[in-house]
Amino acid sequence: MRQFAVIGIGRFGYSVARTLAEQGCQVLAIDSSPEEVESIAEFVTQAVQLDSTDEKALRAVGITDMDVVVVAIGVNKEASIMTTLLLKELGIKTVIAKAISPMHGKVLKRIGASSVVYPEGDMGQRLAKSLACPDILDNLQLSKDFGIYELIAPKQFIGKSLRQLEIRSNWGFNVIAIKTRSADGKDANINVSPLADDVLASGSTLVVVANHNDIRKFRKKIEAS
Repeated sequence: MRQFAVIGIGRFGYSVARTLAEQGCQVLAIDSSPEEVESIAEFVTQAVQLDSTDEKALRAVGITDMDVVVVAIGVNKEASIMTTLLLKELGIKTVIAKAISPMHGKVLKRIGASSVVYPEGDMGQRLAKSLACPDILDNLQLSKDFGIYELIAPKQFIGKSLRQLEIRSNWGFNVIAIKTRSADGKDANINVSPLADDVLASGSTLVVVANHNDIRKFRKKIEAS
């Protein structure tokens, strides 16, 4: 199971941490404020109060074991920059940092942030889902229970038709489109309302309407196979 740390539990950090946890990931939440730590504690694997610019404190909570660290520190740009720099020096491969201005973002990129985001609220949820589910390229929530998902076709599906895969009866999905990348990878051919005998090629993605729980079950079974 992938492990994530979220440093800075403001609105954005809270959204990222809680959504990652809801996706079944192990999440370490860090903030200098005891109130913020308390607000997220019941939803994540571990929540701790510490100064994220303190190398010893970060090592003590196992930050070097994390696969991805999200630096979601808000208005304190100095702490954001120092934390990002320290994480890179500690060998964290993927550090995603929140920026509050273009100049702040430029500095974060220059000191080694893997990517920089300028988010709030819903953007935090989208980032968390993309981290937890890299095989889901995009999603649009239609209701509490259903959404439209763009899924990378797993290797088990390549070379098989929709009829052979019996996606609706096996997984409960309704396939509404198939995207297939061109040879140069730049453009995608979109097959809207595909037929049962349409075959999935390497690099295909499926656009489906599905229950959120069915998506989770699908991902777990595919990953286990």
